Amino acid sequence: MDKNSSEVSDILVDQEIDSESNATGGKNDVSKSVENLSTDHRIKKKAKRGLLRQLSKEALPNSHSVVVTQRSWKNTRRPRNGRGRGLPKKGGAGGKGVWGKPGSELVEEDMDMNDPNYESDSLENGDVELKTIIPETSADEIRKSTESIVLEYYEHGDTDEAAAAFEDLSISKDTNLIIQFAIEIALDHKPSHREMTSVLISDFYGRIVKQRDIALAFDTLLRNLPDLMLDTPDAPTVLGNFLARAVADDCLPPKIIQQFKEKIEEEHAQSALHRAETLLSMKHGLVRLDNVWGVGGGLRPVKYLVRQMNLLLQEYLSSGDIQEATRCLVELEVPHFHHELVYEAVVMTLEALNSTVEEAMCRLLKSLSAAVIITPDMMERGFQRVYEDMPDIILDVPLAGTVLERFVEQCHSAGFISEEMVKKMPTRGRKRFVSEGDGGRIKDNKAAM
Repeated sequence: MDKNSSEVSDILVDQEIDSESNATGGKNDVSKSVENLSTDHRIKKKAKRGLLRQLSKEALPNSHSVVVTQRSWKNTRRPRNGRGRGLPKKGGAGGKGVWGKPGSELVEEDMDMNDPNYESDSLENGDVELKTIIPETSADEIRKSTESIVLEYYEHGDTDEAAAAFEDLSISKDTNLIIQFAIEIALDHKPSHREMTSVLISDFYGRIVKQRDIALAFDTLLRNLPDLMLDTPDAPTVLGNFLARAVADDCLPPKIIQQFKEKIEEEHAQSALHRAETLLSMKHGLVRLDNVWGVGGGLRPVKYLVRQMNLLLQEYLSSGDIQEATRCLVELEVPHFHHELVYEAVVMTLEALNSTVEEAMCRLLKSLSAAVIITPDMMERGFQRVYEDMPDIILDVPLAGTVLERFVEQCHSAGFISEEMVKKMPTRGRKRFVSEGDGGRIKDNKAAM
């Protein structure tokens, strides 16, 4: 062993002695041991440190030579040159809970070749095509959206605006649900709203829905008629009107009714199909179906309304069905014109001169008043019109005054005529013609007496 090797071995022995003393003793023991070292020992250690510095600077000629470093540097993470790379920590994105620089998520990174989704050939050849996927709208979402759009359409009546609203929903598959839900909503509304729904279906045809969608919607409605009748008892009649109107508007072919008849054997569905077939088989049926729901109440002529109310009262007197008479009156949608019904009912009673008619009319007016279909204001206005026309009515019906007095008392007892209206009833004193010697003058009974 040469001189340098012996010196290195001496250094190793001394370092082991130092490390053992550091391991066995605490910090205070090490400081005490250092203080107790002799002067010669300190000189020797100083010489050894100088030798280490010299060995670190010069390369040893022997390939088996070893440069020993201190154990305290073994697991350090600090750079060996004492300065580092000069870069900010984590590229300037350091900090607790920080994943990277702001905006780094937008920077495209090369896909790792070890990633199982990595396909170099498809990416290079352009076989991979990226498309935007829009999730399908569920049936519940379509129902909610249809209800809000249709109810709003009932307010403004603009089919283009309603169509634009449905186009924004991006419904690609279940477009038949739009027609189905629209008709279900119309079942709970007035005839004028049903007319608007028929117009909506006609305008949506070819733009929002196809013929197949409309047919599928009616097929579902016909099968669901028993459930629809729980809320709308006349649902078969109404659905038959909708089906006939769709055929008249060229949204469905006429042969579809026969196809439904062969496919659906349920009783109520057959009734609805028979209703549609009857409407279409009428003379000029396709033209008449334009008004299958009637015209809006305020747009109807007065003569038409008066005629309808007369027919309503005549049918009631023949059948005695108060519920049917009430339904017909409500379908006219003219609450501002209900005083005409009161007027016609009282005049019809005066002309009948029949106690049975008086009782029937009293029951009808009482029922309509109790249901607040005819308001007290409309009731009083109708009777007031009769009072004003009594001079002309008596010319045709001389006993009209007596019948009116009896009928008004009966209505007052029923509770829908006020005491004030009874007092306003016109009274007519008895008059008689005097003898020719008196000049043919008409005198009151009181004067004659």
